[in-house]
Amino acid sequence: MTLDQYRSHAKVYFDPLVAIAIRCRITPNILTIAALLASAAAGILFLFRLEFWGIVAVALNAFCDAMDGAVAREMKIQSKRGDFLDHAVDRYADIFIITGIFAGGMVPWQIGVIALTGVLMSSYLGTQAQAVGVGRYYGGLLGRADRLFLIMVVGVIDLLFPMSWYGLSWFGWLFVLFGIFGHITAFQRFAYVWTKVE
Repeated sequence: MTLDQYRSHAKVYFDPLVAIAIRCRITPNILTIAALLASAAAGILFLFRLEFWGIVAVALNAFCDAMDGAVAREMKIQSKRGDFLDHAVDRYADIFIITGIFAGGMVPWQIGVIALTGVLMSSYLGTQAQAVGVGRYYGGLLGRADRLFLIMVVGVIDLLFPMSWYGLSWFGWLFVLFGIFGHITAFQRFAYVWTKVE
């Protein structure tokens, strides 16, 4: 897609919220931990099939994840430690949310595992590019912002129009796409980095 490319366009909407967060002395690390807690809550809520509240928790995770970097940039306190914390939390958030959905029985576990590996590998290769000196690279078909957006949209559709097609729910087909496009994205990122390093 990827929605990550449009972060600069969303800045105008986040600026007032960033100002409020700074005024309330909410640090980027507090927002990062809040994002982690929201994702853990989402996983638990999906596990117990409380789908509406799971979607709300995913939205809160996405909001806090967008805000932590914005606040750090505005306060000019970006750091390698904060960046490291953010990426560690993002991976745990992916695990909590996706595992909660398939552990709750909304998706067969086999498809859930394929989706999870696609998500983790595409994210890993995006940051590994920086480790080998290319710089962080988030190109490809499916980024983290896309996944969170799709989980929220499909979750709402599943609540309003539940269905099963060839034995899979809306979430089931979404996870099939996560598995396919996650691994395609991982390959795209691998290929890009491979051409940039010796």
